[in-house]
Formats: sequence, C-alpha cells, structure tokens
Amino acid sequence: MLKPHSLWPSVRAAPEKIDMSRFSVENTRNFSIIAHVDHGKSTLADRLLELTGAIDKTKNNKQVLDKLQVERERGITVKAQTASLFYNCEGKQYLLNLIDTPGHVDFSYEVSRSLSACQGVLLVVDANEGIQAQTVANFFLAFEAQLSVIPVINKIDLKNADPERVEKQIEKVFDIPRNECIKISAKLGTNVERVLQAVIERIPPPKVHRKNSLKALVFDSTFDQYRGVIANVALFDGMVSKGDKIVSAHTKKTYEVNEVGVLNPNEQPTHKLYAGQVGYLIAGMKDVTEAQIGDTLYLHKQPVEPLPGFKSAKPMVFAGMYPIDQSEYNNLKSAVEKLTINDSSVTVHRDSSLALGAGWRLGFLGLLHMEVFNQRLEQEYNASVILTTPTVPYKAVLSSAKLIKEYREKEITIINPAQFPDKSKVTEYLEPVVLGTIITPDEYIGKVMMLCQARRAVQKNMMYIDQNRVMLKYLFPLNEIVVDFYDSLKSLSSGYASFDYEDAGYQTAELVKMDILLNGNIVEELVTIVHKDKAHSVGKVICERLKDSLPRQLFEIAIQAAIGSKIIARETVKAYRKNVLAKCYGGDITRKMKLLKRQAEGKKKLRKIGNIEVPKDAFIKVLRTQSDK
Repeated sequence: MLKPHSLWPSVRAAPEKIDMSRFSVENTRNFSIIAHVDHGKSTLADRLLELTGAIDKTKNNKQVLDKLQVERERGITVKAQTASLFYNCEGKQYLLNLIDTPGHVDFSYEVSRSLSACQGVLLVVDANEGIQAQTVANFFLAFEAQLSVIPVINKIDLKNADPERVEKQIEKVFDIPRNECIKISAKLGTNVERVLQAVIERIPPPKVHRKNSLKALVFDSTFDQYRGVIANVALFDGMVSKGDKIVSAHTKKTYEVNEVGVLNPNEQPTHKLYAGQVGYLIAGMKDVTEAQIGDTLYLHKQPVEPLPGFKSAKPMVFAGMYPIDQSEYNNLKSAVEKLTINDSSVTVHRDSSLALGAGWRLGFLGLLHMEVFNQRLEQEYNASVILTTPTVPYKAVLSSAKLIKEYREKEITIINPAQFPDKSKVTEYLEPVVLGTIITPDEYIGKVMMLCQARRAVQKNMMYIDQNRVMLKYLFPLNEIVVDFYDSLKSLSSGYASFDYEDAGYQTAELVKMDILLNGNIVEELVTIVHKDKAHSVGKVICERLKDSLPRQLFEIAIQAAIGSKIIARETVKAYRKNVLAKCYGGDITRKMKLLKRQAEGKKKLRKIGNIEVPKDAFIKVLRTQSDK
C-alpha cells in the first residue's frame, strides 16, 4: 500500500508561523524612510532587509520593495511598502517595522499616512546633491508628527560627495546637531549597521497597551482577486488573531479574521499580532469600498474611541477619463474601483460627454500621480483610456440670493470647465494657490525668478542654505504649474533645481471661460478656463493644434477661440478644391471667373449644411497636453 504522503509529492509544507509574542513593546521600533526623489531610500531599505536576513544577499536586490511594474520602469517609489525586520542586538531580539515611502511631491499623502504608524524616521540626504525641496517638506511632516528624526547622509562613495557640506546644511536648515548625522553608502553597504543601532537607540518604542481591547488603524490596503481586501494595519492597543470577530468603525460591519501576519517583505502568516506591531489582516472584505484607509478596527462588542484617521487627500488636478470604446465601460469601471482602493487619494465622479460618451471626472494629487494611475490601469488591468487636459478646481462666489438658493451654497466649486458660471451670476472667481519651495544653485537664480514671474507667481521669501544654494518661496496659482512648470524648471537649471509645493487656499482672479468654435458651433469638450491675461496665447495654441489634427473637408472649417461673443484667435482649415480651370486652355477671363464663382457658391452651400464631426484621435491630440503655454 502507498504511504499517504507519497500521494502528494507536490504539496509543500506550510511555512512555520512566527510567534509574535516574543517581541515585547520595549523591543519594537516602527520607523519610516523619507527623502527627496532618488536619494536612495529604496536602496537603503534593500540593505536593511539583507542585514536582518529578510532577503538573501545577491546582486539582483535592487528596489526589492518596489513591487509595481510602474515603479520598476520609472525607478521611483509610488506606494509606501512595509517590511518587518528581526534583528539581534546585544543579545536581545528586536522587531523593526520599516516603511519605505515615495519621494515625489504628488505622493506626500502616502508619506503622511505612513508616518502615522511610526515613532521615528530616517531622513536620507544625498551627499552629492544636499538638501532638496522634498527633503524639507518631508522633514516638516515628520517634525509636525513629533517623530524622532535620524539624519542619514547617503552616497558617500560618489567622487563628488561632500558630506561635510551636507552636515552644515542639515544643521542650518533643520537645527539637528551635525554629530547626529550617520554617513553611509547604501549601494556598497558601508556603515549601514550603524543605522540599525541608531534606530534602536534613538527611536522610542510605541506607547501602547496590550491589556486593553483591540484598536487598529488601517493605513493602507490592496485588493487580491482571490482573498478580497488585504488591509495593512498598525495596532495601537490589544491584539488580534485568526478567528476573531472584528468591526469597522467606519461601516459598522462585522468580519471574521481569516489570516493575520507580517510582511517580511513577503506575506508571512503569524498566530497573532500584538499592540505596537505593524502587519496585514485579511477578513473577507469582498467589496472594495469596505476597507477605508484611516479606518479603526475593534473587536466585536468591545467598541473603542476611533483613531483620528487621516485628513482626506485634497485633489489638486482634475481630468476627464473615458473608455476608448464605450463597450469597455463596465470593465473600466471595475478596474477603476479596484485601483482606487489601492490608491485612496483619487476621487471619482461620474461624467458624460457628447463626443466621448460616458466616463468619469477623476481628481489627482498632481500630474505624475495622473500619469502613474493611467499607466497602472494599462498594465494591471489592460484598460486603455482617453484622458482629457488636466484642470484645477476653481470656485465662484454667487451674486444673487436666488442663485444661492438654487445651488444651496454661496461658494460653488467648479471641476468641469463646461459648468463654469457666467460673469453676470458671480461677484468674484477664486483660483487655487500653492506655496512653492524651490531650491536651486545660485547661478540659476535669475532664470528661475523670470520663470516664476511669467507664471504669475509672487515671491514670499529667499534664503541661502549654504554658499551656493538658495531656497526660494513663491505663491503660485496652481493652474500655472500643473502642466509643465516642473519640466521648464528642470531644463532652465540643468536639472539641479528641485521643486515642492503645498496647498495655500484660494485667491481672487480674473478668470474667463474660453469656448472653441468650429464653423460657429461650440465644442463642449474643448472649453477651458484661463486667466484673462493668458487667454489670447492659450486660444492660439489650441486653434493651431486643432488645425493640424482636423481632417480637411470639401468646405472650409473656421476654428475660433472666443470669450463670450468676442473672437480672440482663428485658424482656417482650407477646403479640398477641384481644379475647375483645368479644361480652360487660354480663353476669356469671364469664363474662368464664372466657373470659380459657381464653385465658391457650391462650397458656401456645403458649409451651411455640412456637419463637422471631430474624430476621436483629433480630440486626443488636442486634449493630451496643452504644453508650452
């Protein structure tokens, strides 16, 4: 008779579950790595994973925590990733929960969420480039959350590295004594061991109580086709194990926990998770809307005071999104829903358009965020879409009591340019402004100031952070920087300047709604809101672009940009013409004039009855980006 186990040669033994009770609260540290783009956060995370034995030491360990295809292609971090590291120090076993965060300004929401689960941060600064704009922004995020900051100077192996200069900058800008800086090379692994020791010495253990009933914060979530929603949780009180009944404070629904575990960096199931630890939890949440990020989970019949959660992300850029083919609408809908659970900072409103059909108006935190979202839709869900020109949310203050009653509020927010109210209904228009920080070498200061003035910016502050680097603060209208400001800044400064911005409310502005007319008919999809001073140049660009992308007809097409009834720019697409004079060899001029006149009348008649259908690809060309305004 066959032995039972030989029947199942392909079944592997389940991995040994880790006992998390070995790690007391005193031996637990939760920390994040924050830095500007490309200063080596993910590389440092790789070395820390290797040092603690979470991954094997091989040459292929490059950005192990960047799991998305977008991240690998672009070499940037988009999603904050968690890993639990087990580390022996002076005979004690420590549990270090590391969160690797993105560096781009568009993803600062991810950073602020990650910091809520931490007690300290590693602030990584490039020894070659020094402090950059996003370094400053991320430091203040950590500082406001009252976290311990450990400055780490990375890339000391580069031949142009100047760690002493960077130490001075850190001391001057952040008020951190220079003897606290740790100089490392994450690529070569130099001095990385010291970083782990500093984490244990300088970052306090979490202030939690394991005796109390469960209180857990959901700080991230992903959707798995087979297991439903996987929630990343930080436990503030109590403990959770498989089989527990838990309740969501947001939806008040009850779930049974199917699996808990830690990410090391891959999922590793454990028996229980205890307060102060960070891990994942699967509880049969099938619907993507159930795992709200910032939600509090507690045990059934043991309600707790919900944690404050997060300020919801404020979208800075809106764009229309439509399926290329309307039959794809339902597939795209489910793809968008699944992606928004993983990226909760995207807002979604239903929208429809005459030319492009049913779709959505999506709110993003910035242009890169929009591009990455689009790329993830294509790669992860095979969905191809049309994205319209990004616009920013404007506000209008209504003038009459009748209108206020109709809209139910005095100030209305406009995210779709087609719904822009007329000047007669409004006392003033408001546009969003941001406080921008630019750090640049001083030789480019003149060019950078000229660029900012061309974008209607107002200078607020200027400070030298060392002998040859300047930090400028400007108040920018958001619509001036949203499309191509960053590219212009980089090309002006040979790539040395860095830029970061934060929301600064609204200010009054002279805004106008610009219509695009084809033979006198308004094309709704191309309506834009512009500042009065820039209307002419923007209108000219759109008309020229339309002229290049519209197919010629048998009659001429007049493309006009208009504000109200005033035409401010015009281009003409010439008609196809048959050569009616081909059969006249010489002969009288009146004969030729008669033929030309008859042709002109025919064209005029055609133009009256002719209907211009703008092809989709022409829309896409015009709407993709209206760069170089």
